[in-house]
Amino acid sequence: MFKNLNQPTNGKKISYDNGKINVPDNPIIPFIEGDGTGPDIWASAIRVLDAAVNKAYGGKKKIEWFEVYAGEKAFNKYQEWLPEDTITAFREYLVGIKGPLTTPIGGGIRSLNVALRQMLDLYVCLRPVRYFKGVPSPVNKPEDVDMVIFRENTEDIYAGVEWQAGSDEVKKVMKFMQEEMGVTKIRFPNTSGLGLKPISSEGTTRLMNAAIEYAIREGRKSVTIVHKGNIMKFTEGAFKSWSYETAVKNYRQDVVTQRESWIIDNKDQNPELSIKDNAIAVEPGYHMMAADKQFEIRAEVETALTLMATHGNGQWNSKVMIKDTIADITLQQVLTRAKEFDVIATMNLNGDYLSDALAAQVGGIGIAPGANINYITGHAIFEATHGTAPKYANMDKVNPGSEILSGVLMLQHLQWTEAAELIVAAIEKTIDQKVVTYDFARLMDGAKEVKCSEWGTALIENM
Repeated sequence: MFKNLNQPTNGKKISYDNGKINVPDNPIIPFIEGDGTGPDIWASAIRVLDAAVNKAYGGKKKIEWFEVYAGEKAFNKYQEWLPEDTITAFREYLVGIKGPLTTPIGGGIRSLNVALRQMLDLYVCLRPVRYFKGVPSPVNKPEDVDMVIFRENTEDIYAGVEWQAGSDEVKKVMKFMQEEMGVTKIRFPNTSGLGLKPISSEGTTRLMNAAIEYAIREGRKSVTIVHKGNIMKFTEGAFKSWSYETAVKNYRQDVVTQRESWIIDNKDQNPELSIKDNAIAVEPGYHMMAADKQFEIRAEVETALTLMATHGNGQWNSKVMIKDTIADITLQQVLTRAKEFDVIATMNLNGDYLSDALAAQVGGIGIAPGANINYITGHAIFEATHGTAPKYANMDKVNPGSEILSGVLMLQHLQWTEAAELIVAAIEKTIDQKVVTYDFARLMDGAKEVKCSEWGTALIENM
């Protein structure tokens, strides 16, 4: 199976059938140590993960770790940035975890992280963001932040379809756009680089399915579709439309759209309310609309009212609310109205901005976990969300929280929730004791600054 690697002799494979994960007591899990500070944070994380599993299950369960290679360590060992053995291991064993990786310089693979996501079709980038009491934060109420971002991982501008300004390729594309497609809006065509932004109904649907199923399973209150559809109507606008269509088609008994909730609540409050008056209540500018638009609003009201048996009399309050916001407004409102957001479904670039902005609100990317998942095939890679920070490499200094919490996500994915809960409780207790690494210590009064490895030890002691 492998060209250069020796797979563990102990342990068994995780399997995935019809959306259900089957985990043996001794699963084989591939890991990539990572570059820069990767070895430091992984050394701390693996100790914490093993200790939690051992304590939670009294030694009856144990992860069989399988080191695979990518990044600088792979290049030094095999003269390859991403060996085929590594891809094979993740494909074969389904679930893995990794540290931060260096992006190769001088062309070729643009990003090893993106390459792994695309090769394994890990279409969901899962980014939970929550606050731990006592963590320094730049906002007044960081405790209001408790969100889970479902970021589409394979499309949008991250698909990497672009052409450099001045190249023969960009000239060819520009000529086609101008002569065949009649494009006249490019202000400086002779000096522009070009990129394509693919957004598909298939990609949107499978992301939205994952977000809604998570919200239902975890008892979350809402899924907010974040988009810039007011400007990019046929990409981000289509993402919004397809997301709503997916919600009402696949989860009708479990969801209510925000506009449906307004219409149904209007009828609950006033059973004699006419279709037209309900339409006016939903759209205050109704009287200024063209006749066809008014007809469209009335039809929307009529359709929503067919749900009265299952959603009326306040029943809609127990459903998962599906709503949407414009991306730029969202970046304001996660600061000013954080409690209004729960699960977020968005495209690749928006999700990139939003997840890092939210991480800053709860104390920084040092404790921001991440996962890349294909809920159809069962493949998943959990990862620290920060960079390699090479200037701190081998100093036993940086915060291993992102890697450890990504391990928590992995344990939850394996349905080893007892071990996951042990680690979360230990993190809460350790931070409350003000035992922290340098990034938090410099911002906290009376903190005890500890090394990366020492923080891992403190977590184990506090389990």
